[in-house]
Amino acid sequence: MEMAGARDGGPRVGLVPTMGALHAGHRRLIDVARAECDVVVVSIFVNPAQFDREDDLLKYPRTLESDIQLCASSGVDVVFTPPTGEMYPAPLNCTIDVGRIADHLCGSHRPGHFRGVATVVMKLLQIAQPDRAYFGQKDAQQLAVIRHLVSDLNVPVEIVGVPTVREADGLAISSRNQRMGPEERRAAPVLYEALEVARQQITSGVTSVAQIREAATGIIEQRPGVKLEYLEIVDPGEMHPVEHVEHPVIAAGAIWVGSTRLIDNLLCAPPPVAPDLTGKGGS
Repeated sequence: MEMAGARDGGPRVGLVPTMGALHAGHRRLIDVARAECDVVVVSIFVNPAQFDREDDLLKYPRTLESDIQLCASSGVDVVFTPPTGEMYPAPLNCTIDVGRIADHLCGSHRPGHFRGVATVVMKLLQIAQPDRAYFGQKDAQQLAVIRHLVSDLNVPVEIVGVPTVREADGLAISSRNQRMGPEERRAAPVLYEALEVARQQITSGVTSVAQIREAATGIIEQRPGVKLEYLEIVDPGEMHPVEHVEHPVIAAGAIWVGSTRLIDNLLCAPPPVAPDLTGKGGS
């Protein structure tokens, strides 16, 4: 499959890379791509290179038949479902090292994960040759990695981040949500609740990250059956933790609910600085 879009005067091509088990969040990606592009391509490939645990790869939900039905009902033009042997016909000699941007958050807890993500995304971009590629903002670190990938390596594609789709109780919609039992599902929104506490702290003017984290993590620690992996306040561009909030930041977290790992994040902005009406500046 090879496509060239507006760069060659042809139709504008949009790519939505997925690992299948499609849900409302993926549908939102497809809808945005459909509104902005002439041709929409959805890839469905469970990428073994980005799993740090074999059991996680084996348990990942695979629902190809219903995925194809969702794509058809959403107006997708091409569904690309390569077998692993087609994407990786031989062991790779070349992979993409994503550098410092993967030093924290998920990168520090899932060794090699973002190397696998960056490598497969690059392969998909080379195969589909899209003008735009669409990714959810639920994984803010992944989105940042991919933005750096195309910028640093001069890949001629626009990366479009699409806001997270949530359940009524705030839980970010994810393919992994299918793994949870009823009690676990009831506990799962605690991550969103904690991140909301962090956002409220920041919007109210709290600048100490230690204070913000203490308030947010306390919400999670009170919930039985939930284990906190991390909750950090980071710079949106480089995904590195900050100690004081002076500009917009991302509150990002990961928890374990039983055997299911969930991630989420919220963009948080401090209150605007009041203008100096005295004309005296800082003096």
